[in-house]
Amino acid sequence: MKPSVKLRRTACAVLLAALSAGCEGVPRAARSAYSDPHPLPPDTATVPMPELGVHGGRFVIGQTSGPKTFNPVMANETSSTDVINLLFASLTDYDHRAFETRPLLARSWTMSEDGLTYTWSLRRGLRFSDGVPITSADVLFSFEVAQDPRLPSAIGDLLKVDGRPIDVSAPDSYTIVTRIARPYRLMASAVSSVRILPRHVLEPAYRAGAFATAYPVSVAPESLVTSGAWTLAEYRPGEKTVLRRNPYWFRVDARGRRLPYLDEVVFLHVPDQNTLALKFRAGDLDGLENVKPEDYATYEDGQRAGNYTLHDLGPRLTTNFLWFNLNTGNARKTGRPPGRPYVDPVKYAWFTNRAFRQAVSKAIDRDAIIRSCFFGDAVKNWSTATAGNRAWHVPDVVRHDFDPEGAKRLLASLGWRDADGDGLLEDDRGRTIEFTLKTNGDNLTRMQTANLIRDDLARVGVRVIPVGVDFNTLISNLRNDLDYEAMLLGSQSGVPPDPGMGQNVWRSSGLTHYWNILQERPATEAEARIDAWMDRLVEPRPHAELLRLWTDVQNTVNDECFLVWLPTAVLKVPVRNTFGNVQPSVIPHTLLWNIEWVYARPGGPRA
Repeated sequence: MKPSVKLRRTACAVLLAALSAGCEGVPRAARSAYSDPHPLPPDTATVPMPELGVHGGRFVIGQTSGPKTFNPVMANETSSTDVINLLFASLTDYDHRAFETRPLLARSWTMSEDGLTYTWSLRRGLRFSDGVPITSADVLFSFEVAQDPRLPSAIGDLLKVDGRPIDVSAPDSYTIVTRIARPYRLMASAVSSVRILPRHVLEPAYRAGAFATAYPVSVAPESLVTSGAWTLAEYRPGEKTVLRRNPYWFRVDARGRRLPYLDEVVFLHVPDQNTLALKFRAGDLDGLENVKPEDYATYEDGQRAGNYTLHDLGPRLTTNFLWFNLNTGNARKTGRPPGRPYVDPVKYAWFTNRAFRQAVSKAIDRDAIIRSCFFGDAVKNWSTATAGNRAWHVPDVVRHDFDPEGAKRLLASLGWRDADGDGLLEDDRGRTIEFTLKTNGDNLTRMQTANLIRDDLARVGVRVIPVGVDFNTLISNLRNDLDYEAMLLGSQSGVPPDPGMGQNVWRSSGLTHYWNILQERPATEAEARIDAWMDRLVEPRPHAELLRLWTDVQNTVNDECFLVWLPTAVLKVPVRNTFGNVQPSVIPHTLLWNIEWVYARPGGPRA
């Protein structure tokens, strides 16, 4: 007799309790009194927080892929940006509690009456992690690099207004002036995407044309000079990334004590989600964001025994979808002559046919994916603005949901038939309709989803071959060599979660315009319309009007099926109760956005 669900959950809870009890024997790091090695700068910033903490300890979180680079301009994958966003700071920052952009390295800013000129005032006494002062020269350098068209930066489209880069000048060491072609409602948020770089370290590499390879993961930690709250202490490929507090950081608590509280933040590299779960249950991790929904019940039952809290944050802002490779060669891409597709020309003809893409979308049973892959803890989704995004979610957008008979009719309209009776369609040349579907093999939920899609498409006569690869390899396939036919991945929400922050995705010129990146001009009339709507979407307008523009973008993307949308999970994250000021957020990074003032409670295993 099979055990009931209740018995299985109880058994899992007992195992969890046993594993958690076992971690009590882990030696506790001795907490020594914190002594600030440097005087505080004259212009500190006090951070409001739920409770005052104490210095010392470390927080350990898991990653299924380590960083590809420590270079803020070149990074475009979460495995890198999750780390980089702690190492480098910007003029502004986003407050996940207040849902607004606030000053960071800039003490304040003003905007001219016409909305075209912004004046930013730097804080006095800011220093990089090596003690060198941060001045307006570093800000100028950082903008120059971020806006360099020779570098494939993911933020380049954010820093263009009316197709022109932001003009940046510095009348003195503490003042930066930015001028734009027309009013830009996301100016303060766009500025936050520019991480401030140490000019004294990186300018020689930049002038020599070697910036793209600067700050690789092989860099010596002491050579990685940072502007953020953390510095690199250690990196071991396939093992861990260790960050240590920046001794020159300027933010303080209400008692005037320098932040961060923690000595270290550790990213533990593990091969997959199952290993992440085992590490958490064994006490090796303090928080876990990449949780399989099938494990939610186990974590729910094990909270008391494991001394953690499972935080239910509702639908994720991170999305899942698949798309087809519609890329052709141009001057901005390598490996193909202009106009030649990166996939087999016969398959390119299939993939560029909207009816084929719509048929694929109609063949997918998303309810079955929710039941089987997400164990019910997911919702259907048709946009980067998921149901978790209250300000921008539009529930009634165009969609091509499960309709297998409709899928068959669309495929038949293309003249495709099963001529040999093997259950698979052939085109008019006799080619079997099939494609490979790449996804990151370390994400077991995505692999399960790919397998269900394979089964669904087989029922309408299309062969799908799922292929799991390493996440960083997948990103290289997407951005560099374009070596794939179809890909199943997803998108992390911008910060703030405003569709205007996704210009690199929606604009045809964008580095992350998934299906056809870095276009010199829109390849389709639909993409030209989307570009025009994005121009208007970043202008100061009433929210209702902005929402209508955003709806137009979504409806066009969905009717074209440039992206074939898949369910998005409900986000539940376990975090040890041995830490204070933990404030998980549905906005990325869920657990680390406020790690600066998270602290290890005295007596805990990481204290």
